Amino acid sequence: SICNGPSGICLSYLLSGYKPYLDTATVHPNPILYRKLQETKHLPITEQDLEYLSEGLEGRSRNPVAVLFDTLLHPNADFGYEFPPVLQWRRDKQQHIPHLVLGRSTPGGAWHAMEGSILTISLGIWMELPGVNYRDLINGKRRDVTSDRATPEEISSYYRNYVKLKGLQKNFVDNTYVTSVQKLCRGALWEVRGYQQVQSDTHVPFSLFAENVVLATGASDSPVRLGVEGEDLPFVFHSISDLGLAVSRRKLDMNSDPVLIVGAGLSAADAVLCACNSNIKVLHVFRKSTDDPDLIFKQLPKTLYPEYHKVYNMMCSQTYTNVAPSSASNRPQAVSIPQLATTKMTGNASVSLFPDYTSFPEHCVVSFQSDMKCLLQGNNSLKAFKISMVLVLIGTNPNLFFLKGQGQYLSQDPTKPISCKQNPIDIHPYTFECTKEPGLFAMGPLVGDNFVRFLKGGALGIASCLLKRLKKKGKLISNGGNDFI
Repeated sequence: SICNGPSGICLSYLLSGYKPYLDTATVHPNPILYRKLQETKHLPITEQDLEYLSEGLEGRSRNPVAVLFDTLLHPNADFGYEFPPVLQWRRDKQQHIPHLVLGRSTPGGAWHAMEGSILTISLGIWMELPGVNYRDLINGKRRDVTSDRATPEEISSYYRNYVKLKGLQKNFVDNTYVTSVQKLCRGALWEVRGYQQVQSDTHVPFSLFAENVVLATGASDSPVRLGVEGEDLPFVFHSISDLGLAVSRRKLDMNSDPVLIVGAGLSAADAVLCACNSNIKVLHVFRKSTDDPDLIFKQLPKTLYPEYHKVYNMMCSQTYTNVAPSSASNRPQAVSIPQLATTKMTGNASVSLFPDYTSFPEHCVVSFQSDMKCLLQGNNSLKAFKISMVLVLIGTNPNLFFLKGQGQYLSQDPTKPISCKQNPIDIHPYTFECTKEPGLFAMGPLVGDNFVRFLKGGALGIASCLLKRLKKKGKLISNGGNDFI
């Protein structure tokens, strides 16, 4: 598996002989699914017909196996219930499929690099992997046991410990960088090339051969760019961590010109919260209208995500045209530019949750200028503002540079680059094998499953497919080689 985040860890668990069976002491709340599970309770789920089990299930993933595995691990979670899993895990070491998981850091992937204080979007229990209770590992160390959401620090610690507890360390090769994945001309094997970083400055090249390759690289490799003039200027950034650094190094404070934040997703909301909590003025620009049903805030319960709803409230009520004359001192001042009109204040006064925040719905960035000005385009006007820093947080795309044509030929629309939301990799729905490339599999954000809760379904589909194929060939007993990397 290429990448050692939660996708790679979960897959390694399922390939290491851990098998999920129906726990006969439990009852699944879905009577149809429960009846199907009882029909073949002597068989592990990985040996059953996943299409038959998935039929008729509904959930918040487009991949049916992801919905199936989620409801087996967290029955009726979307209704606010916390039923126990209906699975029990047994290990059969004879059914271990030799494999390697290659990752750039220690197991846990991108979770090690995230801001330590920001809460995850998912409940902590939804971040857990099969067979190890998240709360059992974390609660002894938590400062605030009343919150069910977790920090990235807690999550990365959980994933590291999971690999040790389940005895998976031998499958993981850390500090590796894959530079090329290509099928050999004979067509039966893949060659994977790259290097491993040893100490700080030594790169040791490697070349591996495998029958199957799984892409589990996530989506955080390459930030999406606006593609406007001035985006490469030194005050324009594409990561929230750059804002954290500027605050901690006191490069920004309450007297600075505003920070411009571009985007209407959770990363942009995190940046707004970070800036506002540090009393830094914020201009928040996004293309959607505030009542757009696709805004992520519409999908988050207010009780669980009060801080994101605070941001959404400000996005709606503290727009540039809504700041009343009595609040004029808090309203950002547009810089006059010859032949450019600036919008006048209209609308009613609103309660300012953070008075130095202003939103610009249905606006886009025209350009950034070297004199620290940004030019914004609204419905009927252009506006220019003096700023101290820009954060463009409009999503990330996977970087599959190690595949031919950056893997674009694997996507649902091969004429466009791979995008986790708009153009994921095209897979067979029950095996997660790429439709365009036998022996190559993809899971997680690459196939549209951005939440840890659902990417585990990819591990189930892939492990089930490989186990069935090897059983057919009579090759299931460990042979010491790497059938799979």
